[in-house]
Formats: sequence, structure tokens, C-alpha cells
Amino acid sequence: MTVEKIKNLLDEGEGFTVEYKECVNSLNDTVFETVAAFSNRYGGYILLGVKEVDNKGVVIGVNRNAAASMKKNFINLLNNPDMMVPSLYLTLEEIEIDDNLILWVYVPVSSQVEFCNKKIWDRNGDADQDITKSVDLVANLYSRKSAAYHERKIFPYVTTEHLHMELLPRIRNMALSRKPDHPWKDMSDMELLRNAGLYEENLLTGEKGFNLAAVLLFGRDEVIQSCCPGYRTDAIFRDENPDRYDDRLIVETNLIDSYDLLMGFIAKHTNDKFFLIDNVNTSVRDIIAREVVSNILVHREYSSAFPAKLIIEPDRITTENWNRAQYPGKIDPAAFTPYPKNPLLAKFFVNIGRADTLGSGVRNLYKFTKIYCGGEPELEEGDVFRIFVPLKTDEQGNVNRYKLTERQQRILDMIKKDPKIQTENIETVLETSRSTVQREIQEIKKKISLNYNKMTASWVVKE
Repeated sequence: MTVEKIKNLLDEGEGFTVEYKECVNSLNDTVFETVAAFSNRYGGYILLGVKEVDNKGVVIGVNRNAAASMKKNFINLLNNPDMMVPSLYLTLEEIEIDDNLILWVYVPVSSQVEFCNKKIWDRNGDADQDITKSVDLVANLYSRKSAAYHERKIFPYVTTEHLHMELLPRIRNMALSRKPDHPWKDMSDMELLRNAGLYEENLLTGEKGFNLAAVLLFGRDEVIQSCCPGYRTDAIFRDENPDRYDDRLIVETNLIDSYDLLMGFIAKHTNDKFFLIDNVNTSVRDIIAREVVSNILVHREYSSAFPAKLIIEPDRITTENWNRAQYPGKIDPAAFTPYPKNPLLAKFFVNIGRADTLGSGVRNLYKFTKIYCGGEPELEEGDVFRIFVPLKTDEQGNVNRYKLTERQQRILDMIKKDPKIQTENIETVLETSRSTVQREIQEIKKKISLNYNKMTASWVVKE
């Protein structure tokens, strides 16, 4: 978040996605009502230490001595089932505006209906509305959420016999190692699954059971393939054979084990580097790998059969996965708005320490990639979400963003020499098939700006 972005939020006034709270010394219940309302509607920003005057935000500042306790209480109350159900994993961030301290948080849309103080809140203009007793409004809310997130699709005939329930003690220990007083500590297995939103009831249809998120996290392999036939992650290592691969791992198991397998694959084919961070000797490679793997598993669109890919080359890691884009284009870590593609999966990974709160992962990726090799990653959102993480830079500190194979380079040279060259001419020169040329052109497009202008019947190359 930048100062400029905060000032824009102050100028635009309160509305569906912006709320000001004075809260100088402590939090009040209205903060959490707004969290629930934003979660149930479009998401939005809450600014603490701001009051509304003439439809604009005026900074009054948070008491600096109270800021630490406010941040701690915010986290604790979001995890208190008496206050919020289901629990949310958000943190208040600090920013200085005109010598005043503001605390802010971005609340993403949740795939589940969020309750605060056992009431259902929705956002109506610049107000939080209690809709608990309105049958129509509650029905609309459930309908809106059910239609938006594929992870919430209920499979009524899936039972605990179809799941690896033996993973739950391990999951519970992972959550407790991160937070010793975690609410999962004293829950039964079914209570834990319900609390995580993996077993639910659709109040519109009366249908109840385990959802796709539960199947992906705990399902046996054959159950996952039945419920989500397109699920697969293809991990490839290329070194000596850039046109094919030197090592390959096809991952089709549950997300808990998939994470370990993909982390191991990255560890096998990349160099580990330790740096002293906060006086602790830290494996930066493992932090980068965690962000890459958790993203490709948690934030992909599972309704598509597009197989996710993780490709490791000597100087880079790249990933591709199908995506439900909200803000197409390259992601700016200082100004992007985080949006959860699969809130249940994301929340579960945060609980067990395999992901950070929404938005933190992107910032970590930029921070630690720069420590690792001096370069910066690139994240691009579209129908296919792509990540490029450099592993090496040249002597001048430049990142080799694109590395073409010998055949791809020949194709590019032909296009540069004759921008009006046709596919069939390239086929003839290379003595290969049309499908191979088209596939290679698509690979080139992933690495550089290459487009075909139909109006001029010519290629346009920008490097």
C-alpha cells in the first residue's frame, strides 16, 4: 500500500468498498461488523484513525502507544468464534500520513457467509446492514457466493471414507506449532473440518456434505480425479534438453502431499542460499519456493482442465495455472489489490503455516527474490496466471527475462527478417509440422512481446 493510494481512499469518501473508523485508542465492535459486511459483499478497505468530514476522510491518527495492542486484538478477535464465524486471517498494517499513524486492512471477499456476533452483515452503500432476519437478502447472499467459487461445490456422497482422515493429527500439529492456542487444538476431526469450511450446508437447497476444497485437501487420489478430473500439476526440470526435459514429476494427489512433493522438486533442482535475516540464518530459496508452490496450489481455478505447470531451468522458475482474473496485467506489489481465488484453501494454508495472509506472499516473493539473486520476479494475471522468478542475474545485475530454445530463436530471427512471413514458410524452412510451429510461436509469446497484426498481415516484435 502506498501513501498515494491511501490519499485516494481518503478523497473518494466512504462507500461500498471504503470505511473510516476513528478508533484512536482501541477497537470497537463496528470494526468487525464492517469486516463481515465487506467479506460478504465486494471486499474493501478499512482505515483506522480516520473520521469522515464532508464525505471525505480526515486523518486524526491512531495513538502510537495503543497501535500494537490494537493489531494484536484485531487478530485475536477475528479468530474468536464468539465474534467471527468462520475465522478470518487478516492483519492491520501501519502507514504514516502527514505525521499521523493510520492502521489499515484490506478485507477480501469470502466464499462463505461471514457472521459477526452471530449476525449476518452486508454492505449497503456506506453502511453495514444486519440482514439476519431478511430471508430474501440472506438467500441472495448465499446464491451469490455459491455461484462464484468452484471450491464450494458440495459432493453429498463423499464421506470420511473417501478422505485421508489420518492427515488430521498432522494438520492439527502444524496449526499448533504456528499458534499454540489455535482453536483446532480441542476440536474433534469433524468440528475441525466444519470450522475450516470444508463441510457445509447450502441453506438454499438443503444440500450438505464435503465440498471440493475438502476433496482437494484430503481426498484420496481416485476421489480427487472423480470430483475434479482436470486436476494435475506438471513439474518439469530443463537443463541439458531445453526442448523437452531432464526430470519430470506429475502430481495428482491431495494438496497437503502435493505441497511437499513440489517443494522437494524445487529443492532438488535449485541451489540453496542462506542469509542472515533478523539474526536468523534463513533459507531464502525455501521461502521463495513456498510462495511459488502455495500460489500454484491455492490460487488456481479448479473448474478448468488446464494443467498447472511448474518449470525449472538453470536461471529461472516459471509457473502457469488457469485463473479467474480480476485485474488483468502485470502485478505491482506496491499498488495491487489482493483477491482470493479460493478463500477456503487460502485460509487453510494460512492456518497450517504454508502461506501468509493475503497479499503478503506477493510482497515476500519480491523481497526474497531480490535477496536471492538481485533480480525481481514478474507476476502476470490473465486467463492464465504466470509467475517468473529469476534464479540468476548477469554481471551487471540484469535478469535474462527470456531464454529461447534454438528452434524458437530461429523462428524469431525469420520473423524479424521478414515480418510478413507466413506459418507455412516457417514449416518449410524448419522441415516440421504446422502444429509444432504454432506451439513454438505460443512459447515465444510467453517470453517476449510478439503479436500478429491481421490488418497489416505482419508480425510485431517488441523486446
